[in-house]
Amino acid sequence: MLSMTLSTDERITNAHRAKLAYVYVRQSSPGQVRHHQESTELQYRLVERATLFGWPRERVHVIDDDLGKSGASSKDRYGFQTLIAEVGLGKAGLVLSLDASRLARNNRDWHQLLELCSLFGVLIADGERLYDPAAYHDRLLLGLSGIMSEAELHQIKIRLHQGERQKAARGELRLPLPAGLVHNRDGSVTFHPDEEVQERLRLVFAKFRELRSAKAVMRYLRGSNLLLPVRPLLGPAPHDVVWRVADSARVVQILKNPAYAGAYVYGRRRPDPLRRQPGSERIGIVAVAPEDWSICLKDAHPAYVDWDEFMANRRQLVDNVNRYDTGRPGVPRKGNALLQGVVSCGRCARRMCLRYSGPHGDYPVYVCVADRSAEGRPKCQEVRALAVDTEVERLMLEALTPDRIALSVAALGEIEAETRTMERQWTLKRERARYDAERARRQYDAVEPENRLVARSLERVWEERLRRVDQIEHEYNAWRREQAIAISESDRQEILALGEDLPRLWDATTTTSADRKQIVRFVIKEVTLDQKRRRGYVWIRIVWQTGSTSEHWFQRTVQSYTQHADQDRLRERIVELNGQQKIDSEIALILNAEAIRTAHGPPFSGGMIHQLRKRWQIATVKINGQAANPPQWPDGTYSVQGAAAAIGITPQVVFDWLRRGRLTGKQLVKGMPWQIVLTPEQAIELRGKVRRTMTLPRNSGHLW
Repeated sequence: MLSMTLSTDERITNAHRAKLAYVYVRQSSPGQVRHHQESTELQYRLVERATLFGWPRERVHVIDDDLGKSGASSKDRYGFQTLIAEVGLGKAGLVLSLDASRLARNNRDWHQLLELCSLFGVLIADGERLYDPAAYHDRLLLGLSGIMSEAELHQIKIRLHQGERQKAARGELRLPLPAGLVHNRDGSVTFHPDEEVQERLRLVFAKFRELRSAKAVMRYLRGSNLLLPVRPLLGPAPHDVVWRVADSARVVQILKNPAYAGAYVYGRRRPDPLRRQPGSERIGIVAVAPEDWSICLKDAHPAYVDWDEFMANRRQLVDNVNRYDTGRPGVPRKGNALLQGVVSCGRCARRMCLRYSGPHGDYPVYVCVADRSAEGRPKCQEVRALAVDTEVERLMLEALTPDRIALSVAALGEIEAETRTMERQWTLKRERARYDAERARRQYDAVEPENRLVARSLERVWEERLRRVDQIEHEYNAWRREQAIAISESDRQEILALGEDLPRLWDATTTTSADRKQIVRFVIKEVTLDQKRRRGYVWIRIVWQTGSTSEHWFQRTVQSYTQHADQDRLRERIVELNGQQKIDSEIALILNAEAIRTAHGPPFSGGMIHQLRKRWQIATVKINGQAANPPQWPDGTYSVQGAAAAIGITPQVVFDWLRRGRLTGKQLVKGMPWQIVLTPEQAIELRGKVRRTMTLPRNSGHLW
């Protein structure tokens, strides 16, 4: 009776039976496939239902490629994709599934199938009845069925999430642990039993505490040939620790993982649809700030660092990203600007950025461009860095003078601690290599000698382990030659001497620009500059790490004397010394002795004084004061007028002869009267030559 009713359904035509019938079988997970076999068997029985509809058994195809796959999306569901393709190619006349949830758990995939079945005249059947997607009421029922299927999946997820969250709130939800932590049999968390794993992680936190940069820690580990322990999360559990080459991402993951601070955290990441990658159906994942973590149970298990240090490490990682607009100084870089990242504008109180000028781009300049960037106005100010850096450096070294002995002792202790730490790391590394080699030997000894198929492989592994032992021993011996295990007394005294002589250590060739900047940040919190408060000076305000502040004035170099800090005083002093019958070179020596600076920085010279007198129209001091030049000076030398009268020529010819070297004379400074050396014999000889020249025919010669 049932067979007759199904096969005589008026909606099933010969055109439908001329095509194939497809039975779609799916279970959501491998666990359901293993434990819910009755449901899987019930879906396979739909083949019999297709035969009752009139399809021969050989024309009923079963699609079971999606067993163990979720129906939330069609991605990676190759069986569903095959079904869609068969319907679109017009090969299907009937599609059977136990219910709509087996075909799709989201409306997009479900309605795509309905639309194709409606276009190509394909019927859909479930465990209860037959539907024609081209008929309005059947399409309505199928649409509601798809909506209920998606809603059912949503409710299942909500219930599972609530149960998971409730269990996590008690700290009982078992979360993946990073390398260095393991679960005990009772579910509690403890340190990894491998000492090398523990020591390597403690070394990462200790070096970040010292270097304050994840990349610097990475470079230290690579330079020391130290690997990082990593626990991969893919593959069958339990996940064993593997060793990988250190990189910045792995170091950051260790520093930002709250499990190392002894905290049980649930909700460190959340989905963000805006982060979805083009062409991908997976929703993007973003990290959540610690204050927004859903559940955070502190002191839940043993920790490598305390919570305060963990939070300080996170803040340091954020500050290491250079963002002047948000007050982040960034990591000290290798440029020449000492105050990079810690200097602010004294006019608008915003961070000053850095640019380099000069023909080779090696002269740093602190620039405040906040007004120009925000409002298009001219920049606040720019201050040349090298002179300001020198002044701040001098102030900082003076401030550290009382603590030099304490600093040298602390440096000595750090060197000894660093040596002990590295010796410990090498000891564990050598011990692991020897253990691996011994284990490979035992495996080789355990195999039957006749079983060469296995023995050859184990022998090869043993040889590789032995070569690894030799390599590590060679690297360890090289390290010991470069790094003394114990500091000798002479080295100790040299370190103490360096600590007491900070300027020599500061200027040493081994001290890099990044090292100097890091030292500055340990001592100074912020430096404020303003070079427009007072002409020719830079106002410097230093906020020390102790919380105290100090203000200083620094005379800067300027482009011209109109911007000179002591222009009025300099002019008055030159006038005063010039009135005292001082020549330009003497004035320059006096100004240098009085520590009066030039506009560009170098000491005064006689030529500079002459140029200043010309600019300010200060008359040159004559040897005889304001009186006219006499024919002959008291020392017996002649003036230009006196020499001209003695020889019988014009003063212009005297100047010409002085230029050509025919007469010998001197000026104390440029602008002073000439003092010409002329003996009576030279005068008589020159007069005779002049007379003979004058008696020659016209155009036959000239005054030599």
